[in-house]
Amino acid sequence: MATTSAPVYPANTPIPFDLFVSKKHRALPRGVLGFADSSGNIVFKVNRQDSKSSFSHAKASLLDSAGNPLISLYPHNDGSWQGFKGDGGDKDLIFKVQRVLTKFTRTELEVFLVSENQGQGELTCDLKVIGCHFQRSCTIYKDQSYAQTSEDLC
Repeated sequence: MATTSAPVYPANTPIPFDLFVSKKHRALPRGVLGFADSSGNIVFKVNRQDSKSSFSHAKASLLDSAGNPLISLYPHNDGSWQGFKGDGGDKDLIFKVQRVLTKFTRTELEVFLVSENQGQGELTCDLKVIGCHFQRSCTIYKDQSYAQTSEDLC
């Protein structure tokens, strides 16, 4: 008697899922950007605000569905953005994003992950994001592999 079993996958294998971006979702207040799952439930929110704290310029916060801050983004003097864990201000830097190309139809960003670059003198690019805002699409590259967000790339 032959038995069949379901395939076994490693526990840390990511499960891909789609998120839909909306400014006009019924559960969002005006000015908040939302990311909804395929069932229409808000999973993440992005809130832009002027900061009155030690940073004298605007910040953006990535919030979970309950409104808890996951990542705070602050513009840096050199034109880059820095992402910090939670709402911690200048503590717990997670990543830095630098725009390397801006054309009418294409934008390229380099993402530097702090944990990947600790102990090294100069930061090395960990991810590259190439996008086309007209087609609302982008591709995220890590080494030779990539994740594509749309089939309509520039």
